[in-house]
Amino acid sequence: MNTRTMMHLGTLTFSLLAGSVMAAVGPEEAATLGTTLTPLGGEKAGNADGSIPAWTGGLKSNAAPVQNDFIGNPFDGEKPQFIITAATAEQYKDKLTAGQLAMFKRYPDSYRMPVYKSQRTASAPQSVYDAAKSSALNTVAVNNGYGLKDFEKSHYYAFPIPKNGLEVVWNHLTRYRGTSFIQHLAQATPQVNGSYTIVNIEQSAGFPWQMKDANPEKSANILFYAKQTVTAPARMAGNVLLVHETIDQVKDPRMAWAYNAGQRRVRRAPQVAYDGPGTAADGLRVADQNDMYNGAPDRYDWKLIGKKEVYIPYNNYQLFSPQLKYADIIKPGHLNQDLTRYELHRVWEVEATVRPNERNIYAKRRMYFDEDTWAAVEIDHYDSRGQLWRVGEGFLINDYVQGTANYAAITVYDLIAGRYIVSNLQNENKRGQDYSYRPTMTDFTPAALRNAGIR
Repeated sequence: MNTRTMMHLGTLTFSLLAGSVMAAVGPEEAATLGTTLTPLGGEKAGNADGSIPAWTGGLKSNAAPVQNDFIGNPFDGEKPQFIITAATAEQYKDKLTAGQLAMFKRYPDSYRMPVYKSQRTASAPQSVYDAAKSSALNTVAVNNGYGLKDFEKSHYYAFPIPKNGLEVVWNHLTRYRGTSFIQHLAQATPQVNGSYTIVNIEQSAGFPWQMKDANPEKSANILFYAKQTVTAPARMAGNVLLVHETIDQVKDPRMAWAYNAGQRRVRRAPQVAYDGPGTAADGLRVADQNDMYNGAPDRYDWKLIGKKEVYIPYNNYQLFSPQLKYADIIKPGHLNQDLTRYELHRVWEVEATVRPNERNIYAKRRMYFDEDTWAAVEIDHYDSRGQLWRVGEGFLINDYVQGTANYAAITVYDLIAGRYIVSNLQNENKRGQDYSYRPTMTDFTPAALRNAGIR
């Protein structure tokens, strides 16, 4: 074979790889799901010293009483094994993130991490386990990894046996969120002295494969539809944001529309992407930090660091309790850490670095994803100087009734400003998340925004 032929074949191979980053795994490897791996791809076995137990199926659907759609605390009354403080953080540093260590330094007198016995509570319906195995066998990354081929055969957990950093991120983006739902969320951006105003948001979400009137061709590249309506305070009430979340956002960018109640106008909202401003975030969070991380991944190079054991927010049922008021939770500098719960778990560690000729206010992100749920739990955000700027934490709860991993709260701490944003709070609601919602396609059209935004 002459040199010219070899070069031609090499060029052809490269062009093929550019269109398809990684093929689906074979049947033998997929068979490890549910055997040596959990059905969603975590390691089934515990760790060497037993501080992380084996996964044995997670919580049952009746793990604790449910009241007004609020799931109860299966570990009510349990006490922490120990509490990490600024004075003791150094001895635990091998199991802490850089962001967590920075929080101890920033708030040495008040920041603490109560560490409880590790409980592997993640569970999902059998249909979701089947979907994950289908993804392993069929889903292929295309368009340099920014799109998914044959994902419509499964809908969940694109790469339960990931081979690179971007595939880990895809699992977070495509994780199971239950059926279509409506939820009422509260968020706040406390000042340095702790004063804050609650912003209440009604959020609804619909998944096209669950909607009877969805057009399969038109919704083929849609991951979900979402609508956010601000209900308080009065000066913001009636503003509505509609999002059609696409899968391949390089091929078909996210479509977003905003309704301004004061102007009574619907406009396209292209700024709801990447590092555009977050909703009512007072500059403390950008668009792609909603749900810890979301949206198009094309501005970063994704490096898979590996797996490690970290103390992460887990089973935060106490923080989710409807017995709490927001004033119990929101404190100066950070949440009331006495209400939080941390456990030792294995996480996937991924580093995202802004690609040459691209831009984002975060030049690098170090991200940590729970192995059992694929939900992001810790994200450290670095500025263009390489300085750690903001620390994101997702306080996981496992909804054992629906079989989903949700957040009792999401925080983004600004280490420089000494402020933070907390979102996803539901404690003062009369009812929990409503999964009986059955939307139609017309509920997620720009024309529907004016009706949703009437004060």
